[in-house]
Amino acid sequence: MFAKDDEEGKEKRAIRRFPLQLPVTLTTVSGGQMEAAAESRDVSSHGICFYCDAALERNSTIEFTVTLPTEVTMTEPISVHCNGTVVRVENSDGGSKFAVAAAIDSYEFVAKDEKQNSVPATDAPENP
Repeated sequence: MFAKDDEEGKEKRAIRRFPLQLPVTLTTVSGGQMEAAAESRDVSSHGICFYCDAALERNSTIEFTVTLPTEVTMTEPISVHCNGTVVRVENSDGGSKFAVAAAIDSYEFVAKDEKQNSVPATDAPENP
């Protein structure tokens, strides 16, 4: 659905995406307040695709938090607060869920109610 394949069906993205179904909490959209639960479909170092009930606008700015489980971190679960830009929205089945692809512009690790330094996502592709 979101994969950018060439005519031969090969993936064209240079950055590996990981199929992880993790809880995602949207906190704001383009300066407005909102809180919505979502679930990731896949994650890369520069982007995320998630399913949510909200119909987000393409090119809108979003903030979201995703918690990486022990299986990923090999230690304690770690929450990552991200700022991003919506690059694509689809509702192919006509249902209440929307697939949202967003580029991650910056992120910060959140540990034990403390926010650490924000890290820009360098060389973020236009289509995660």
